[in-house]
Amino acid sequence: MKITLAIAALIISSATHAQTYSDSILEHRKHYKQEFITEERSPLKGNDTSFLSFYTPDAKYRVMAKLKKTPEAQPFQMPTRSGKTKTYRQYGTLEFSINDTPQVLQVFQSIDLMKKDKKYEKHLFLPFTDATSSFGTYGGGRYIDLSTDDITNNRTIVIDFNKCYNPYCAYATGYNCPIPPAENRLQIAITAGELMYGKVHEE
Repeated sequence: MKITLAIAALIISSATHAQTYSDSILEHRKHYKQEFITEERSPLKGNDTSFLSFYTPDAKYRVMAKLKKTPEAQPFQMPTRSGKTKTYRQYGTLEFSINDTPQVLQVFQSIDLMKKDKKYEKHLFLPFTDATSSFGTYGGGRYIDLSTDDITNNRTIVIDFNKCYNPYCAYATGYNCPIPPAENRLQIAITAGELMYGKVHEE
């Protein structure tokens, strides 16, 4: 009887935790949509945000990654969808697993943004594509924002793919959206985060 009660309590606890996590992601998306309304350069206005859609929150895609810094990395020009380039430096590599399959992504810092404002010295940029790109999600890849403040003493950092989002180029032309480098093309499907935009726009 005690064992049965313990198992039941564990199930309830797990379900509660999952619901709490799901609610936190939904709240994050609520603020994400609101930023489109308040951001001056936003490609979306008013009712456009109703066409934004996302995968159902899934804690499986919130992973702990091992960070290996690359302080010797030199600045380079990352191409964008407009044909222009932006200056970035590789901050390090992130090693993690999804479904017991090892994955590696490179994470970057924007030299251009750091020159404009020192607050960006803590900002880490993680662009990637995966098996859903052009098949449910934007073909030009998706982005995740991280912070050096979130790096632990053990050189680990959480990557939450449920928070990955589309670049502005997914909604309209006229933006300089960095193209994820070849090294950041995941072969697996990341069925988390933002889906392809639902409203057709002219190229």
